[in-house]
Amino acid sequence: MPNAEEILEQLTALSHHLGEPWRDYAILGEGNTSGRVDEDTFYVKASGHHLGGITPEGFCSVNFSRVLPHFDGPNLSDDEVKQALLNCKSDGSSDIMPSVETFFHGYLLTLPNVNFVGHTHPIAVNSILCSNKAKEAIAGRLFPDEIVCCGIAPCFVEYTDPGIPLAKHLKRRVEEFFEKWGEWPKTILMENHGLIAAGRSVKDVQTITAMYVKTARIILGTYALGGPQFLTPENVDRIHTRPDEHYRQRQLGQR
Repeated sequence: MPNAEEILEQLTALSHHLGEPWRDYAILGEGNTSGRVDEDTFYVKASGHHLGGITPEGFCSVNFSRVLPHFDGPNLSDDEVKQALLNCKSDGSSDIMPSVETFFHGYLLTLPNVNFVGHTHPIAVNSILCSNKAKEAIAGRLFPDEIVCCGIAPCFVEYTDPGIPLAKHLKRRVEEFFEKWGEWPKTILMENHGLIAAGRSVKDVQTITAMYVKTARIILGTYALGGPQFLTPENVDRIHTRPDEHYRQRQLGQR
């Protein structure tokens, strides 16, 4: 099990990867990342930091035991949220504030096989999520590697005010996804907002993000020729359960 310093090193590298300008995943202070350290601690990007240039000092150590109770509590005012975020920190000596999305990071990092989370705002993905055909456009799967890398389907989350309201709504949609598919989502799409990749490793998050950005570009391209031609449910299930595809997932660090 990696120690806290190793997790922070991996998380910094993941953030730099997701924040590289040429990838078009995030600019300025967009997006956030997190990594689980142990049963009660995780690191999350501090508010306002740039993914591409963040240093280890740009992350906050946060306690699950302080974050998760907010899922059962009331929604808070903006000032109360700011104080709640500061109260969630493991170490109160620094005045940097965890990302407002710390709450959904905390939830996702409690799911099986999720050790790292990367949230980005890729142009291709948001071109779909900010359109009036978003649900239609992502309603099916288009090609085998989308399924291999990004899962049997994405979890779609309707636009909700960032912070605690979004975290609560995302949790509902993720649990509904599990009830439908019998597995937890790797790919979460937030309407008018962006992409979340949840994985067991840094490589996993990078793979999910890259492949879903490619998927988004292909979706957009299909509309130039009449719209997407989705695989049948039988095709999707076959790819999702093939032993050779499971082998490829292991090679990609996903199993």
